[in-house]
Amino acid sequence: MTAPVFPSAVLWDMDGTIIDTEPYWIAEETSLVEHAGGTWSEAQGMEMVGNDLRHSAQIMLDRTPITGSSDDVVDALLSGVIQRVRAHMPWRPGARELIDELRVAGVPMALVTMSWQPLAQALVQRLPTDTFATVVTGDAVPRGKPHPDPYLIAAQRLGVDPADCIAIEDSPTGVRAAVAAGVPTVAVAHMVQVEPTAGALSCDTLEGMRLADLRALFARG
Repeated sequence: MTAPVFPSAVLWDMDGTIIDTEPYWIAEETSLVEHAGGTWSEAQGMEMVGNDLRHSAQIMLDRTPITGSSDDVVDALLSGVIQRVRAHMPWRPGARELIDELRVAGVPMALVTMSWQPLAQALVQRLPTDTFATVVTGDAVPRGKPHPDPYLIAAQRLGVDPADCIAIEDSPTGVRAAVAAGVPTVAVAHMVQVEPTAGALSCDTLEGMRLADLRALFARG
């Protein structure tokens, strides 16, 4: 029996990996907290990178004068970030080019993000309609990253073995989720440092990265 061509699919994180939205999130967090009469630092914002949005919202509720439910906080943040993304889509270096090559090569792709569906759709709508075979968002999973659920769901929907896929992530939280799901992972650190993790290989940038390079990373690993 012929072995499947590796990778059977590429599973993409979004924020900080495909698009540089982390500064948008921190700006919206700061605005929301200051409007409530509190303060919010960049360091506090960095702690949220890669988290499930409800988890981040609850941290903000616990630490600042913001009131309401975690969903209220998420809705407020999402609204601001979506407006910013629609005004300017901040592509990360090399991400768009690699996505385009994988699509042309016929490699199935999934978007696996802790952002909620409205923000994910703002990205999806800027790409050819057949780019992502499935989209897994933080508002539609039982447990968000760092749990493996989002990646396991993506692989199940695509009908592939997680071990035959490649995940591309930028945060420690996302890397832990992908590795826990058994997905070979490329860690492209951006806003926060990603410590060496068994099951993940580090890469400085996606700029110039091609499908052959992805395969070579894991052949060497």
